[in-house]
Amino acid sequence: MPGGRLTQEDRLRIAAWLDDGLGYAEIGRQLGRPTSTISREVARNRTSGDYQASGAQQAADRRARRRKPARPAESAADGQQAEAVCAFVDRLAGLLAATGLPRMTARVFVSLLTADADGLRAADLVRRLQVSPASISKSIGSLEAMDLVVRRPDPGTRRERYVIDEDVWHRVWRTDTDAHGEVAAAARQGAEIFGAGTAAGARLGQMGRFFARLSEQMSGSPLVEPAVHDALTVFAALVHAGRPLTAGMLATALGWPPGRAVAALDAIRRQPAIADPLDLRVVEGQAYTVTARPDRLSPAQRAALGRLD
Repeated sequence: MPGGRLTQEDRLRIAAWLDDGLGYAEIGRQLGRPTSTISREVARNRTSGDYQASGAQQAADRRARRRKPARPAESAADGQQAEAVCAFVDRLAGLLAATGLPRMTARVFVSLLTADADGLRAADLVRRLQVSPASISKSIGSLEAMDLVVRRPDPGTRRERYVIDEDVWHRVWRTDTDAHGEVAAAARQGAEIFGAGTAAGARLGQMGRFFARLSEQMSGSPLVEPAVHDALTVFAALVHAGRPLTAGMLATALGWPPGRAVAALDAIRRQPAIADPLDLRVVEGQAYTVTARPDRLSPAQRAALGRLD
């Protein structure tokens, strides 16, 4: 750590600057220390919401007495690398916390993110973060609820290891996509309850359209769907026909097996954004037709278009 361990004089300065309203970054610059060093020092030694230099120094002395014999001396390069890793972990955890993730949960997540492939045990996290087992357990529970962490047996023991596997981002993407779709549906329902002509209904309608588009865009590029080309052909056929057609009629007209037309229609239902701004509608039970997507125009815009000659 640049400058060695914090001294009692350093801690007196930190306490005074905190009283003056200085932030951690400014205090770090004044002492020539990383911001993470100051934030850890204050978080570790704050009592009743305040940081007291004398209490912090006493706690540091106690920790030093309990500390195990020192390991072989690190090279300067190793020390710089360790400091860089620590600063990175703190910075990324802070950025995640700014998005709404609880600070401790963010620290646990980044610790697992930067761990080896076999993950970490709860005891490893307790030692690494210097927090209670209860804090680790609560954070792990939150991360599991968000599908960010998986449990795996620890070989040779009855304990478990916590791992961030390679599928984590796909799971998070899928979870967020589904959640946005549910928000869109709820907002649209609210717009119907309050009425499109009310202020609340208009706001909810706008919210529903926004989250619906977000969910569709997050559901992945339609270009990866094998039936997309066929789906666009179906849309072109319906527009050209200008009247409702059944799946069987589409298959016959296009020279396809019936299953191919059904697969194309199913792809459209699963990914409505394929033919945006058009929308697939079912009429007369089993026939399909094409209309303009209702969320592309506001009620006022549709009314104005209806008044045109």
